[in-house]
Amino acid sequence: MMGLMPSEETRTTTPPTVRSSAAHDAGKPGASTRAWTVRLLVLGIVLSALNLRPAITSLGALLEEVRDGLGMSGSVAGLLTSVPPLCFAVFGVMAPRLARRFGAGAVVCAGMAAIATGLLIRPYAGGTAGFLAGSALALMGIAVSNVLMPVIVKHWFPDRVGSMTGLYSMALALGTALAAAVTVPLTDTLGGSWQTGLALWAGLAAAAVLPWLPFVRGRVTPPGAGERAAETASQGPASTEHARVEAPRLRMARSRTAWALAVFFGLQATAAYITMGWMAQIFRDAGVPAGTAGLLLAVTMVMGVPLAFVIPRLATRLPHQGPIVLALGVCGLAGYAGLYLAPAAGAWGWAVLLGVANCAFPLALTMVGMRARTGPGVAQLSAFAQSTGYLISIPGPLLVGVLYQHSGGWGLPIALMSALMIPQMVVGFLAGRDRTVEDEAAR
Repeated sequence: MMGLMPSEETRTTTPPTVRSSAAHDAGKPGASTRAWTVRLLVLGIVLSALNLRPAITSLGALLEEVRDGLGMSGSVAGLLTSVPPLCFAVFGVMAPRLARRFGAGAVVCAGMAAIATGLLIRPYAGGTAGFLAGSALALMGIAVSNVLMPVIVKHWFPDRVGSMTGLYSMALALGTALAAAVTVPLTDTLGGSWQTGLALWAGLAAAAVLPWLPFVRGRVTPPGAGERAAETASQGPASTEHARVEAPRLRMARSRTAWALAVFFGLQATAAYITMGWMAQIFRDAGVPAGTAGLLLAVTMVMGVPLAFVIPRLATRLPHQGPIVLALGVCGLAGYAGLYLAPAAGAWGWAVLLGVANCAFPLALTMVGMRARTGPGVAQLSAFAQSTGYLISIPGPLLVGVLYQHSGGWGLPIALMSALMIPQMVVGFLAGRDRTVEDEAAR
């Protein structure tokens, strides 16, 4: 599969009648092969999404053990929790270029292999530097997959952007919650070694490599692609030239919508990585047992399973996604207030509220698909919003670690989290307006 095929680059708008299921080809030669291909692709998307966060939340659940084992200070641990957005920003921007050269399927396949390798070697690399290097390799694979998932959905399922985004967002939330919930119990069952508890997630990533292997050579095309190409050709050279003109090269830095979406993405990512990296520690410092703290983090993450399916579908039906942004922000502010006032007494309630707030992530992914009309536009917007957004999110987890170490408590870090929620709501409301980057960024 080619995530950015020439036929996609020349298409200006998504054909309204394209169907991405096998039913579209019923009764035609190769229909069963196409149905098998679509099912395999859906399996690949789901397995890949399951692997996009365990590298982070498994570490969050065992952060105290890793700190003790490697001799990390609070500031260094904060640096460790800032590595994910740094890698996502650096490597995510490379994803569209890699997809054009090798095909999106090949890049995602390589990304899953990198995740598996990084997760396997990082606990045994020796020392903080080796641990960071192994983490960076895994996060590189996550970064390119993060960017290419909206592109693959737009290319293969142009009339199902909301439902397919919901599906892989739901799988992503499930993988995130699963790693948070079971890492500590599995570590205890396997002898109490944090190295084993972290390395076991490499197996899930290795399984995700397999469905992408048929797509590596880029020979598999989306259902209906042949008909669309033939239709374009039958309309003659004028039609081809028209299509070429209407697929402009975009300067995302000129688009206010792209910037609003990038800042929104960055601020929600800041909140998410602070939550994944530090929330279990907040509960542990409040007197909650380690296993229960892991379960609380899992509750926060698992809230995204149903909501990550509902929110994208709701968002695609609304002309303006701003009200959803505001509702999620209010839940976040309430959750932070609870963490400050009664972290242990109301722990389960705060975990639920923060889990709802974290569903800004699938909403942001959905808006990436809605704020561009074309496949190439989605690819460029996805790379810009995610790379810029992750750059914005880098200081947050690090600053939380520094404030925690120097203040000796969680008051200042929680105040920082609450303060960042306000601009997140503002820019998210702006990003939710009904407009496209092609209208703002074409040159």
